[in-house]
Amino acid sequence: MALTPELRAKIETLIKSDDVVLFMKGTKSFPQCGFSASVVNILNTLIPKYTTVNVLSDPDVRQGIKEYSDWPTIPQLYVKGELVGGSDIVKSLHESGELAGKLGAKLEPLTAPKITVTPKALEVLKGALGDADPGSVIHVSVDGSWEHGLDIGPPEKTSASFEQGGVAFQIDRGSAGRAAGLVIDFVEGPGGGGFKMDNPNRPPSVREVSAKELSQLLASGAVKELFDVRSPAERERAKIEGSRLFDDAAIAYLEGLSKDTPIAFHCHHGGRSRNAAAHFLGKGFKTVYNLAGGIDAWSKDVDPKVPKY
Repeated sequence: MALTPELRAKIETLIKSDDVVLFMKGTKSFPQCGFSASVVNILNTLIPKYTTVNVLSDPDVRQGIKEYSDWPTIPQLYVKGELVGGSDIVKSLHESGELAGKLGAKLEPLTAPKITVTPKALEVLKGALGDADPGSVIHVSVDGSWEHGLDIGPPEKTSASFEQGGVAFQIDRGSAGRAAGLVIDFVEGPGGGGFKMDNPNRPPSVREVSAKELSQLLASGAVKELFDVRSPAERERAKIEGSRLFDDAAIAYLEGLSKDTPIAFHCHHGGRSRNAAAHFLGKGFKTVYNLAGGIDAWSKDVDPKVPKY
């Protein structure tokens, strides 16, 4: 698609609308891809206000911003009219402390959180370091999806260092905020040994339920709200009675609910709704269900009058 003068002017107006503008998939309240979510999480830790542009709601802007910036992917972060980059660059700049400077944010000194490494885990890690290059350390990471990692490599200037049992560790800025109270253990199992990471900060997991189970939960009142994350066009083809379209109004409604309210999500086959459910777990909701198999399973196992498509 050619970048017309009209589209160029529209994009430039969006870029100039705020000092910090993020072109992303979804909204600040509900990012619709992991890369967009990671940038939102970083910005939220640094500044109280910024503007987001949902490229999913405007196909012309979605393609046009790629042409305008000569950058092939979304999200794209602009600060004071200049392109900073995508999610990988934003993450790298955040970990180095440079992003805070660009945003005019005050960055607190990085200190390592309280992390416990068991004697068994220390023994295994010492052995691994014995085979590594001299000066190597153990890097601890906890990403935005709460996936934990242990890697061996040279020390990094921008990471916080700590030591346990004679083993040198480092943790990056993004991970440090998620790792307080982390316990690193090494356990033996039928398939061999492996590291076990017990993190008290990890949010509850999404509860996958079958169509019949969800039907019972709704009938009993154990689940108060069912949100349909499909498009309006899909919903016109088939819908579960009593469900609510997951639009901007629904997002605002959700944000006003008590975090103790049990909620559920569905889509066509279960993938999109699982992402939405995980997002609201991260927002503090304690009981969140996802319909495994989506409305397709509902049609098969609960209500055959709901059309399949």
